[in-house]
Amino acid sequence: MDIKEIIFDLDGTLWDSTDVVLKGWNDTLSDVKEVENSITKEDMQGIMGLQVKEIGRVLFPQLDEEASTALVKRCCVEEQAWIKREGGHLFDNLEQTLKTLSQKYRLFIVSNCECGYIESFLEYHNELKPYFLDFESAGNTGLSKGENIKRIMERNHMENAIYVGDTQGDCNAAKLANIPFFFASYGFGKVDSYDYKLEKIEDLLKL
Repeated sequence: MDIKEIIFDLDGTLWDSTDVVLKGWNDTLSDVKEVENSITKEDMQGIMGLQVKEIGRVLFPQLDEEASTALVKRCCVEEQAWIKREGGHLFDNLEQTLKTLSQKYRLFIVSNCECGYIESFLEYHNELKPYFLDFESAGNTGLSKGENIKRIMERNHMENAIYVGDTQGDCNAAKLANIPFFFASYGFGKVDSYDYKLEKIEDLLKL
């Protein structure tokens, strides 16, 4: 494969921010009487890769769509404040892997997160910022991940890109964009198909 660009998912692919995000969400939910139980780590990992309305339906089924969506957006604002203070857990050897990859490939991020989440990731882990040329999010465009992959490909005149992610949604998005899908099996999800399986992030150096 004559790969020229690598587009990354964020959660479960580059880092795990679950513990920090949980603090922000449960802090927000502490004064919401309609929500009796705290969000668990398993809950959070189960909604990684989903868009806001989908998350609301999964986590807050007792609320109508307008209320659950608004609550998720409140939680997302708070989680970003926590991320800016504490960051997240970068997967092993991430920085060195990105540094090496950036010498041969152009690197990008596309995530289903809200506006500001990728920015918060790059603000706290500032050492990673130079390796990424562009990024896109569902919160910014309102589009699906597959459509955002296509948008960033068009915007950056990509020739031979791959998408690296860890969920079935990532797999579906890569198919929609008609590019190869590299499965980050060390992440949060499972998939029904992939073009290449990564046991760890540095497996990309074998390309």
